[in-house]
Amino acid sequence: MATPAFEEIVEDFEFLEDWEDRYRFVIEQGKAMEPLDDALKVPATKVNGCASQVWLHPTISDGRLQFDGESDAMIVNGLIAVLRKLYNGLTLAEVLQVDARAEMGRIGLNDHLSAQRSNGLTAMIERIREVAAAAKG
Repeated sequence: MATPAFEEIVEDFEFLEDWEDRYRFVIEQGKAMEPLDDALKVPATKVNGCASQVWLHPTISDGRLQFDGESDAMIVNGLIAVLRKLYNGLTLAEVLQVDARAEMGRIGLNDHLSAQRSNGLTAMIERIREVAAAAKG
């Protein structure tokens, strides 16, 4: 299960032939995000397990997840943007049904991230799932 916004990323990746172009695309996705308000960069929003600084700020409205985020690393900012397109707007139950690793595998990210970046991606996914599970009750 993926949102239409994530399906657009999958389609865009199909047109990009080499990984430098794909990394550039991910970085551009991150640059297009609004920066996270400094007031939201607090221990409660910080994601542990990432080599870089990462903050995710989730909100639940009408049973649907939205989150913003930011990192001090350009590629991680891009990964946050990709995760936002994967999850934002889904119901809490849908968030918990998403196999994020499989979805990221569709664009090849699983095979092209360093071990540290892969661990950080996993930590971000786990945080999103924890928030959805806690809000769902």
